[in-house]
Amino acid sequence: MEKVLPTIETSRLTLRQVTLEDTNDLYAYLSDEEVVKHMGLEPYETPEDVMDEINWYSKILREGSGMRWGITLKGSDKVIGSCGFLNRAPMHFRAEVGFELSKDFWGKGIAGEALEAVVRHGFDHLELERIEALIEPENVASQKLVERQGFLREGLLRHYEYTSGKFDDLYMYSVLREDVCE
Repeated sequence: MEKVLPTIETSRLTLRQVTLEDTNDLYAYLSDEEVVKHMGLEPYETPEDVMDEINWYSKILREGSGMRWGITLKGSDKVIGSCGFLNRAPMHFRAEVGFELSKDFWGKGIAGEALEAVVRHGFDHLELERIEALIEPENVASQKLVERQGFLREGLLRHYEYTSGKFDDLYMYSVLREDVCE
């Protein structure tokens, strides 16, 4: 039986499960070099390539290692980005959060609104104690975004990932339940 992701509503957004019907929406931004340059991915070359990403969303949900919501504006069903958890470790009550957004929607507070809702869901419904974000040092916009959500930079993980033919340093950020929940 296929697991179903709960829908999350915010004042401007609906975060929902992504399906193969959303392939062209995801391709529109995942084929953009500026959007994917800090994700350890090459821009997707065809809509069919994006189906692998969507299938990965289903796989991590099924396995319990993560969950990824498509970001849509209320009143529109078009996916303009995604946000969610990966590398979930339930026995340690932690997960990593990730997000990306179509360049057309940068600078409008949408990523922050989605991130806040996903973090809240993690603490309220997944029994998380700690949520981590791993961000490339050059990705200043994402660093500022997570800092506005209460994440603290803990340090630099040197050559932590190997992506696109190179080793990447990543800043480790975290937010604890006690940091955001009264």
